Amino acid sequence: QVQVVESGGGLVQAGGSLRLSCAASGRILSINDMGWYRQAPGKQRELVATITSGGRPNYGDSVKGRFIISRDNAKNTVYLQMNSLKPEDTGVYYCNAFVVVSTGNYGADYRGKGTLVTVSS
Repeated sequence: QVQVVESGGGLVQAGGSLRLSCAASGRILSINDMGWYRQAPGKQRELVATITSGGRPNYGDSVKGRFIISRDNAKNTVYLQMNSLKPEDTGVYYCNAFVVVSTGNYGADYRGKGTLVTVSS
């Protein structure tokens, strides 16, 4: 009923930039928080950034000052501008959206399949 699809990953050199996009589609009444998480090989998934429907961001400590999250509510899309990338930013980046599908429905988290970001040193 709800699909979440990420795009924009790839290979970049350390110090470079990438912009990730994530679009939610399907049966959507409203979307509350949207955000990005990442998982590096052999490590636990960690918070990158989230943003409320009103545009208030929250960042993980490791990306503060380098990454910027934004969203376009009309397009049900969230973006992640990643600057000054480091090799330790390498991982699969997953988009998450808390979606309400109908009136009276509390809502649920939907996650995409992820997009790979590789930062070379």
